[in-house]
Amino acid sequence: MKKKKFKKNTLKIIGGKFKKHKIYINHSKNLRPTTNFIRETLFNWITKYIQNAICLDCFAGSGILGIESISRHAKHVTSLEIDKKNIFYIYKNLKKLKINTIKIIHTNTLKWLKEKKNKYNIIFLDPPYNNFQLLQKTIFLLEKNKYTKKNTIIYIEKKISKKTFHIPKNWIIQKKKATKKIEYTIYLKK
Repeated sequence: MKKKKFKKNTLKIIGGKFKKHKIYINHSKNLRPTTNFIRETLFNWITKYIQNAICLDCFAGSGILGIESISRHAKHVTSLEIDKKNIFYIYKNLKKLKINTIKIIHTNTLKWLKEKKNKYNIIFLDPPYNNFQLLQKTIFLLEKNKYTKKNTIIYIEKKISKKTFHIPKNWIIQKKKATKKIEYTIYLKK
């Protein structure tokens, strides 16, 4: 018996109350969702922090990190996304799964971070891979405008590169791994 393969424009939720449900995503070469393998590792790392967490997903893309968070009993997710087509698919998936605890904001992340003043338990940073300047500016604004608090978890996923970026001294690496192309790290704010 052959295993059923999911189409390229779907992702599978890997844990929690929506485990094995599939979501539809924008079929675009610019969209690069976090893989199942990396997501499983990430959520194993943050399992003790996710229950009732208030989360911020700065570059939502497919929305999978927010949906996976709610599946694993996060209290609320704010998802920032600039691409209207990605937002259409996120809304479609939230309706299908009957999720009402994810707020999607159509915005430029940097602009939004300059205006709002909320604190979050978990923050996901998975910006477009080749944009290290965007990642650096986002980190700066998160810290400057106090989106983090003591014990906030910050997840960063980026393309492996020789380029470096500045991390605040009070963000302490908890876990770090890499594939051939991707580096992913969680930090705990002290």
